[in-house]
Amino acid sequence: MNRPVNSCPLPENESQRLRALRSYEILDSQPEVEFDTLTRVATHAFGTPAGVIGLMDADRLWFKSRIGLGVPQLDRQIAFCAHAIMRPGEPLIVEDLQQDSRFEGNPLVMQAPHLRFYAGAPLIDRDGFALGTIAVVDIEPRKFGDTQIQLLRDLSVLVITALENRQRAKMLGQLAMTDHLTGLPNRAQFERTLNSEMAHARRMSEPFTVLFMDMDGFKVINDTFGHHAGDEVLCEVARRIEKLVRAEDLLARFGGDEFGIFMRQSDDNTAESLANRITEAVLAPITLSAGIKVTIGISIGIARYSGSINTVESLLEQADQSLYKAKRNNNNADRRSEQASPV
Repeated sequence: MNRPVNSCPLPENESQRLRALRSYEILDSQPEVEFDTLTRVATHAFGTPAGVIGLMDADRLWFKSRIGLGVPQLDRQIAFCAHAIMRPGEPLIVEDLQQDSRFEGNPLVMQAPHLRFYAGAPLIDRDGFALGTIAVVDIEPRKFGDTQIQLLRDLSVLVITALENRQRAKMLGQLAMTDHLTGLPNRAQFERTLNSEMAHARRMSEPFTVLFMDMDGFKVINDTFGHHAGDEVLCEVARRIEKLVRAEDLLARFGGDEFGIFMRQSDDNTAESLANRITEAVLAPITLSAGIKVTIGISIGIARYSGSINTVESLLEQADQSLYKAKRNNNNADRRSEQASPV
């Protein structure tokens, strides 16, 4: 009688390990050539019909790369790699799965594909967490010598290097799209989103709106209290506006005292209502770290996408013109500039 599959072992640091894995933001991502190349090298080097780079999630082994295997993931309960990550310091080599009490009842052994051999090296990050494995399998038992074990270790180091390079590139990309003062997306990210959303709007005929905003009286604050005070005001204004926008919308800082909002599936009333609430929120006095209170105003221009607008540039120009008109017609702008003084 076949033995039942043993319960899946869990590392003592499982919660920390999962946090480390998820910090790479790689689960369920698309195939990438760096990882597929390493899997291909592994199968060719060891002469096995199948190989994987697997990342161990809470309840599944998800394959970032796979050769000779038809499924994108396995239940963690039957994954050999769940045992491999238990001993991060050394590869797990099972020369005959049918002869190992941990795996002889495993459905991958007893049923198709009837695996007999497994060799997996844990993927150890810089903090010592085992994120998953690079592994090869065969339907025949195999011998695996010291030279092969070392090669498998070396491949696991290359996988970790690829993971860290991917994470680093992602972080640099995010920095390039982020305003360093407020933490909001910057103009480059705003325009990239706008390009994508305009293409979607053309296909689906879904409306959207762009708001351009420029603060009234900001120069007076900078000139009177210094640039540090100006930075405090920018951060506070960003925080107030961010609280008002919907989760599906995008707020960005363009630079200086200029902000923009992209509003999905919005009509004129929705945009006007948001503009009014922003104006009211920004007008509330701001207390600087020095204890000084200042007030500032904001002018808002609104441009609504329509099928007659063919380019992002023309839509942004329309929003810019609307902002210029709003500033010119804002009869309170001069008064608000004068209020940028101790109160």
